[in-house]
Amino acid sequence: MLSLIPVLGALDVTALVRALPGNVSQGLIWGLMSIGVYITYKILNFADLTVDGTLATGGAVTVMLILAGYPPVVAVFMAFLAGMTAGFITGVLHTVFGIPDILAGILTQIALYSINLNITGGRANQAVSVDQFNLFVSLRYISKTILVTGLITAAVIAALYWFFGTEMGFTIRATGCNPNMSRAQGINTSRAKVIALIFSNGLVGFAGGILAQYQGNCDVNMGRGAIVIGLASVIIGEVIGEAIFGNKLNFAARLLFVSVGSIIYYIVISFVCWLGLPSIDLKLFSAIVVAVFLAVPYLKGKSKNSYRRAAKGGAR
Repeated sequence: MLSLIPVLGALDVTALVRALPGNVSQGLIWGLMSIGVYITYKILNFADLTVDGTLATGGAVTVMLILAGYPPVVAVFMAFLAGMTAGFITGVLHTVFGIPDILAGILTQIALYSINLNITGGRANQAVSVDQFNLFVSLRYISKTILVTGLITAAVIAALYWFFGTEMGFTIRATGCNPNMSRAQGINTSRAKVIALIFSNGLVGFAGGILAQYQGNCDVNMGRGAIVIGLASVIIGEVIGEAIFGNKLNFAARLLFVSVGSIIYYIVISFVCWLGLPSIDLKLFSAIVVAVFLAVPYLKGKSKNSYRRAAKGGAR
C-alpha cells in the first residue's frame, strides 16, 4: 500500500480535470446511443445486438454525404433513416421469420459490416475535416459540442416522453412487459417490436452520425463494443437514479439518467487511463464495470428479500 503513494503522487490531477469537458461531450453523444439501447433492452425486453453495426452505418452515411456536399444536418437525418432501416430488418428477421432476437441482431450486424464498406467506397476509414465543412459538433470545439448535444438530448427525451405516452407507446411498453397478455388483449406484438426496433436503431444511427462529425472520421469498426457502452450507461444511470429518487423516478428522468450514466462511464474510463493502466485492458475493464452494475440491482433485491424472510421468521 505504501508503495502506491509515490505513484499516485506523481500523477497530474490537473490533467484529469482538463479531460472532464471532453468526457462530458463524448458521454452526451454516446448517451443518445444508450437511449436507443434503453428502448430495446429495458422497455421492449429485446436483446438487440444490431447497434454495433448501426452506429457505424450512421457514421458512414453522414461522412459520405458531407463529402458529397450535403449539409451536416441533412447527413445526420439520413443517418437516422439508415439506422431505422437496420432496425426494420432486425425486426422482420425476428417477427416474420421467427429468428431469435439475439441471432436476428447478430445477422443484421454482420450484414451491416459489408454494407458500411460499400457506403464508404470499400475503404475502412473516411475522414471529414471541420476546416473544410461546417460541422455542428467537433472535438476541436468542446463547449459548442456540449451545448449542441445537450440540446439534442433534451429534445430527444421530450419526444420519447411524448411518444411513449401515446397509444402506440403504451402498446410497445405492454409488449415488453408481458407479450402473452398483450396478445390476449388484441395487441399486435410483432408490429410493436418492429416499431420499437426502428426507433431504437434510428437513434443509434443518429448518434453514429454525430460521433463521426465529433471525431472527424467514420470507421467500419467504430461501433464495435457499442452495446457494452450502451448497457453500461443504462445500468449505471438506473442505479444512480434509483439511489437518489427511489420509486419517484419517472420515465423522462430515467432517460436523462441514461445520458448521465454515459457521462459517468467515460469519466471512469478517463480515470483508468489517467492511472496509467494499459489501454489494451480497457475492454476488460468496461466488461467488469457493466457486470458490477448489473449485479447491484439483483444483489440489492436479494438482500431485501432475505431481510423480509428473516423478519417473517422472527415474527413467527
